[in-house]
Amino acid sequence: MTRVLIVEDDRQLVRALVINLQARRYGVDAAPDGATALRLAADRQPDVVLLDLGLPDMDGVDVIKELRSWTRVPILVLSARQSSGEKVAALDVGADDYITKPFSMNELLVRLRAAVRRTESTAIVPQMTLVETEDFSIDLLAKRVVRGGRDVRLTPTEWHLLEILATSPGRLVTQKHLLAEVWGISQSSKTNYLRVYMAQLRRKLEKDPSHPRYLITEPGMGYRFES
Repeated sequence: MTRVLIVEDDRQLVRALVINLQARRYGVDAAPDGATALRLAADRQPDVVLLDLGLPDMDGVDVIKELRSWTRVPILVLSARQSSGEKVAALDVGADDYITKPFSMNELLVRLRAAVRRTESTAIVPQMTLVETEDFSIDLLAKRVVRGGRDVRLTPTEWHLLEILATSPGRLVTQKHLLAEVWGISQSSKTNYLRVYMAQLRRKLEKDPSHPRYLITEPGMGYRFES
């Protein structure tokens, strides 16, 4: 049974989440504040955490930091905070996804299932070596991309970007993280670097670069690789 930890101080929302999750045979624990959440996470070892950022005792971003110091459990943020800066802050410290309130229960369940699938895939293949899509394959050990039976020539920078995204399939990777990893910088003014290199990658890998299927932009936040 998949176990979910809900960290939320809105009792009505907690009740709705518990009813919907239990009806789908999830095990559910709930915490009204950050301190209780951290204790339950250690005691119950949940498979997924649903986390509100506006908690009564501490900021949800600090809860994410504490959890990430010892666990890789998927963390889905549920928050009324809508600014891209606050979303990026949560993702940068280790959240896996960000769902803005109000949200539909169907949307939440789809994203929760996706988070569980990614975790299960990682458990089955602890060290990913080959990423395959309908249009191309990425050999992470050989640092080789093949499309239509032919090698795709990538620059070192293009390869580094693709490698980071492909090893986190389905997960939003922030602009700040990519800039720091690839160029060693995190100034927001350098996002033009990302736009240029992502455009080059799309021209080499996507059937229709103007409507990408695999290298997805999340405006104002970052990029996502969908296999």
